[in-house]
Amino acid sequence: MTLPENLERVLPEIGRDLFDVLVIRTDFSDDEAWNAVVGELHRPWGPGGEFAAAVQLVDAPAWSGATADEVFAAVVDEELSVVFLADRDTMQSPVRALLALSTVWEDVSGLDPVYYQELIESPEPREFRVVPAAVHGVQVGLALGNEDFAEHAAAASAEPDQVLRPF
Repeated sequence: MTLPENLERVLPEIGRDLFDVLVIRTDFSDDEAWNAVVGELHRPWGPGGEFAAAVQLVDAPAWSGATADEVFAAVVDEELSVVFLADRDTMQSPVRALLALSTVWEDVSGLDPVYYQELIESPEPREFRVVPAAVHGVQVGLALGNEDFAEHAAAASAEPDQVLRPF
């Protein structure tokens, strides 16, 4: 898909708190599904729903069809460790599972195998699926350093449908 020249895939400079969840909409095929995702994202979260949701949404047609690599290339905020994508799979999923994308993922293709063989053979996970109700827990866990991306990805992969849900 070729974008018109006046549309660029750049992330807006938004005032972001360390605990804010950043969600980028990349599929515009189903507004009803998107509205359901947004509604879920804005619900209080935590064991008893005691925490207010803090969400930054990027709902711009320029992002239509954007790939994980294109999103990764647009991230310039060094404090941002994860971005959540509302992609085609999200819109078609009955649980509206977002794609969690690590922004600190490192391409291992150019590493010297003499020194980095283990990392080359078992690279860190780059993405996993997560229901909207669990994104705040992921964001906070990563921001506080209580958990890392690989732990969340492993928990998601342990689920029958490969989707992380709140603990």
